[in-house]
Amino acid sequence: MVKVLLVDDHEMVRMGMSAFLQTQPDIEVIGQASNGLEGVEMTKRLEPDVIVMDLVMEKMDGIEATRAIMKDKPLSKVIVLTSFIDDEKVYPVIEAGAFSYLLKTSSAKEIAQAIRQAADGEPVLASKVTNKMMNHMRSQKEKALHEELTPRELEVLKLIGVGQSNQEIAESLFIGIKTVKTHVSNILQKLALEDRTQIAIYAHRHGLVK
Repeated sequence: MVKVLLVDDHEMVRMGMSAFLQTQPDIEVIGQASNGLEGVEMTKRLEPDVIVMDLVMEKMDGIEATRAIMKDKPLSKVIVLTSFIDDEKVYPVIEAGAFSYLLKTSSAKEIAQAIRQAADGEPVLASKVTNKMMNHMRSQKEKALHEELTPRELEVLKLIGVGQSNQEIAESLFIGIKTVKTHVSNILQKLALEDRTQIAIYAHRHGLVK
């Protein structure tokens, strides 16, 4: 039997979720809290297996409550259940120790299944959250690649971005055309790009040229 604590400032949400979960033979709702502070206190007292946590609440929000719970009960599984998907909510609560992240558009069956999976050690992320995190990881990776360029390579990249040829770049930077070709080759390799067109697109996408 999976013991569950519901933490949400909307009574009707708690009641509706509790009513459904109580119909599940393997899930028991052992408590309901109306804010994060109550959720932290009830977690200490009731020791639930899974805490279903709203994010925006008075007295203590879901991020701080998750952080406090994980500090005191690190084996607890916190499932965030919220309407919010902005960066200021997603990343801080995951960093605080949230195990799963669901949106309130999820069906009751999906929430129940996420509770079971959390109890079994399997996290669940809403598809929009997964996409957000993957895009964030890609942008961080690209940023890291971009920072690998030398100052001179960065100059060459910018000039390619504004449409200059190798000859024009050589004249602009007062270097030989063979040196320009070497820089271009290095840029392609470091940024995992295939041709000058992709270099130009990269420069514009990252705001390196206007």
